[in-house]
Amino acid sequence: MYSDNGTTFAGADAKLTKAYQSAMRNPEFQSKIATDNISWQFIPPHAPHFGGLWEAGVRSVKHHLRRILGPHTLTYEEFSTLLCRIEACLNSRPIGPLTDTFDDYNPLTPGHFLIGSPITVNPEPSILSVNESRLSRWQLIRQLTEQFWKIWQSDYVNTLQQRVKWKQVQPSVKPGLMILIRNPLLPPCKWELGRITQCHLGSDGYVRVVTVRTAHSEYKRPIVKLCVLPIDIESSTNGSPSDN
Repeated sequence: MYSDNGTTFAGADAKLTKAYQSAMRNPEFQSKIATDNISWQFIPPHAPHFGGLWEAGVRSVKHHLRRILGPHTLTYEEFSTLLCRIEACLNSRPIGPLTDTFDDYNPLTPGHFLIGSPITVNPEPSILSVNESRLSRWQLIRQLTEQFWKIWQSDYVNTLQQRVKWKQVQPSVKPGLMILIRNPLLPPCKWELGRITQCHLGSDGYVRVVTVRTAHSEYKRPIVKLCVLPIDIESSTNGSPSDN
């Protein structure tokens, strides 16, 4: 596990290590668990750029949070609730397929590492277009969550669709690949996923249209409306020893 050198993280590492060593002296505890050899790795002090990946995520959340809050003043409980709902949105994003089974559309998400399963929310009618003066305090939190989801999801999908220079290797699009279908109408924590069943070559030999199968239907989509997930399990499992 990697993190920065915050005092809260360093203190938690020391307390968890002490508690684990104490628990390992208990024979019953040893018989119930297996040692996972999890270690806490800290980046160098005064070097936040070493945590570029998570720091970029934190910066994105702060930026969009300021945009949606604006002149609103929330109580501690309201702000905590809003942050918990935003946390659910962030940890619901798909990062790779769980299996390489063609008919399996379940993705691996950060929620799997936190609670062992994807994070879901109860379906609720959208109140994004309701005038703020007609909302209760709870409905205001829901509306702020929807506003955050709308702008953050679009920003995150754009990062998955970044086009690199043509001289660099482009993400491969092939049958069986799990992809994220861009759909700005979905409610918070909902993502439309599918698998490519057929690639349609253009006259120049490049693929610009594919046939996509989801859990409910099958249709054609241009690749500009699709996003390749950040992790490809085939590349991870089939990589040569020199790549690991």
